[in-house]
Amino acid sequence: MRVLLIYPLFPKSFWSFEKILELVNHKVLLPPLGLVTVAAILPQEWEFKLVDRNIRAVTEAEWEWADLVILSAMIVQKEDLHDQIREAKRRNKLVACGGPYPTALPKEQIDVGIDFLILDEGEITLPMFVDALGRGETHGIFRADGEKPDVTTTPIPRFDLLELEFYDSMSVQFSRGCPFQCEFCDIIVLYGRKSRTKTPAQLLAELDKLYEIGWRDAIFVVDDNFIGNKRNVKLFLKELQVWQAQHQYPFKFDTEASVDLAQDSELMQLMVDCNFKSVFLGIETPDEASLDLTHKYQNNRHPLNEAVEKIIRAGLRVMAGFIIGFDGEKAGAGDRIVKFVEETTIPTAMFSMLQVLPNTALWHRLKREGRLLDKGANINQVTLMNFIPTRPIQDITREYVEAFWQLYDHERFLDRTYRHFLIMGTSTVKDPIKMPTWVQLRALLIICWRQGIKRTTRWKFWHHIFSMIKLNPHVLTQYISTCAHIEHFYEYRQIVKDNIEAQLAEYSINNKQLNVIEKETVKKEVA
Repeated sequence: MRVLLIYPLFPKSFWSFEKILELVNHKVLLPPLGLVTVAAILPQEWEFKLVDRNIRAVTEAEWEWADLVILSAMIVQKEDLHDQIREAKRRNKLVACGGPYPTALPKEQIDVGIDFLILDEGEITLPMFVDALGRGETHGIFRADGEKPDVTTTPIPRFDLLELEFYDSMSVQFSRGCPFQCEFCDIIVLYGRKSRTKTPAQLLAELDKLYEIGWRDAIFVVDDNFIGNKRNVKLFLKELQVWQAQHQYPFKFDTEASVDLAQDSELMQLMVDCNFKSVFLGIETPDEASLDLTHKYQNNRHPLNEAVEKIIRAGLRVMAGFIIGFDGEKAGAGDRIVKFVEETTIPTAMFSMLQVLPNTALWHRLKREGRLLDKGANINQVTLMNFIPTRPIQDITREYVEAFWQLYDHERFLDRTYRHFLIMGTSTVKDPIKMPTWVQLRALLIICWRQGIKRTTRWKFWHHIFSMIKLNPHVLTQYISTCAHIEHFYEYRQIVKDNIEAQLAEYSINNKQLNVIEKETVKKEVA
């Protein structure tokens, strides 16, 4: 069997970082870890080719070569996923898909002509699919029926299928699932509330493979909550620390975690000693009532601002997610989020209006209440909310756009980033000394030209750099890299503003038309 694995296009988003990736001659932030894992689970006597459409298009030769096309996608990739399914069917190929979006909304894939749906987790459903092919079947839906696989049996992903030179970072996964019960989160729907982990030896074997094929840069641990099983993650980190030292720290790591990381000094120190550089926290909002309402109780157990500061002082750069539009939210939520971000010095604050993901507890509640809107599945930071909120959507969108605009103002961002790195703790890790490449030097010169000469931020930029050299020199490289992020967000905030305001105008027009129709209907009924 000749299998063509296709990863659909992402739209421009908070995490697409096009302007930053251009500086370092990369095209994509992260690879499709799901598809290279699928390739490892399928029979290894099959032949595989992988095309990440965020890097390039599928060639005619690759379409001709394939017996079977397999795709995986998240909700934001909906449009290109469907385009690729239609193209494959036009060429009379057998087509299968899976991943978070098809698992959540399988009917949408059936409607565009998919042959096979390989849903839930592939360790269980991919063998079912292979058996069906062996029986000569040409259609099928394969589900795990609530069963969760033992991820200690998951093979090493086929990293060799990736075009490594185009990626900014590699991806690995240590665990699946999260012990918490946030109402809006689909992770516990997809993977359950028990954090299932790989063994330390298993994940080190994946790092060995990446090292063997020549990777020597960042690795993102894609777990939705890396510390969901603290006992197991500590066991892994202790072995990773030895591995990193033996290999002279070839990798730097980033990941996602819950804010209770701040209450475990040993765990934070282990992460720093293993060369973890940053962690993404789901803070969502500083409003305690909203956190309770959405069942994010873990964020109310300790003061959030103190938790963020502890993590920074431990030596980890904090990124965080924030949401506006929770039920019962009081006016001024956008300003409160901006104030919190400024006070805690978080440079990269992912900010979104609340969106209801399929099959979550929030989705079921709002469906019962008749508040879900039929907007389709393609939701991200530049789309209006897909439900009826408890306060006027005009107020929420105005606060959202204004807050996004303030968060990514040039001067505010540079000041916040400067204050963040000033208090960052010192790492014990001594990164190997490497001469910078021409690409890295060119990127640095471009940043210095744009932020230190061309723009009005010039005096602030140079003051902050020289102060950092004097006061906290060990973070200088990471500090300058983070300063570069504004190249993406400064443009992206305009994209957010334009899209949201256009959709809000259309929403208002439609509402007015609906009100006219309702009034005319009432008049006729009265008559």
